Amino acid sequence: MTVSDRRVRDVFVELADTLVDDFDIIDFLDRLAARCVELLGVTACGLLLVDQRGNLNLLAASTERARLLELLQLQGSQGPCLEAYHSGQAVHCLDLAGAEATVRWPRFAPAAAAAGFTSVHALPMRLRTDLIGAMNLFSAGQEPPDGVTIELGQSLANAATIGILHERALHHREMVAEQLQGALNSRILIEQAKGFVAERQGVSVDEAFGILRERARSSNRKLLEVAEAIIAGRLALPSRERVHYTEE
Repeated sequence: MTVSDRRVRDVFVELADTLVDDFDIIDFLDRLAARCVELLGVTACGLLLVDQRGNLNLLAASTERARLLELLQLQGSQGPCLEAYHSGQAVHCLDLAGAEATVRWPRFAPAAAAAGFTSVHALPMRLRTDLIGAMNLFSAGQEPPDGVTIELGQSLANAATIGILHERALHHREMVAEQLQGALNSRILIEQAKGFVAERQGVSVDEAFGILRERARSSNRKLLEVAEAIIAGRLALPSRERVHYTEE
């Protein structure tokens, strides 16, 4: 087994380790996005999941550029992730600046090309007949992923879907909807906290999120807890190098 093979194995073990009664779905999806970038050699990854009303929502993105593009998809009701979700099939575009992509997605494709992305692959997130969202894989400049890499990406998406639709939720679908809605509400608070840290620390939104995530992991807290502490004024940010958690 090569080092790469061992890393792939470790990531699947990491994803499987979330199959417990209570896990942090936001951290789970953020780690999935980061692992996709690491293992697949893509530039960025974004994840859209459906809520109880059947609407797709942004739940995770590996970079701020990807996050903004995913939001653009949702606002404009067009883009590869939406097509992958509604069709249940993978969607591939190797030239986001090309005429075909521009005609297909007149708002999304030019914005993606302007952001520096050259290709995108959207993969459905499903388990048998349960379709809960889609995952976008963006590439910028480098060669787009080959067939074997896309298959690995689909396997990661499938593993994530299993992580969300674990045995208890498979028999109680309403629990899945409530969990995803709760995750969406959590994401709103986390985005507010990211903006707060970015402004106070004078760093980018991506760096601000790294600060939040590191603080959550080092203190064994959920991202939502750290975000709520920031909004409530219990998280002091004395310098750009570190954050210090104080609790009343």
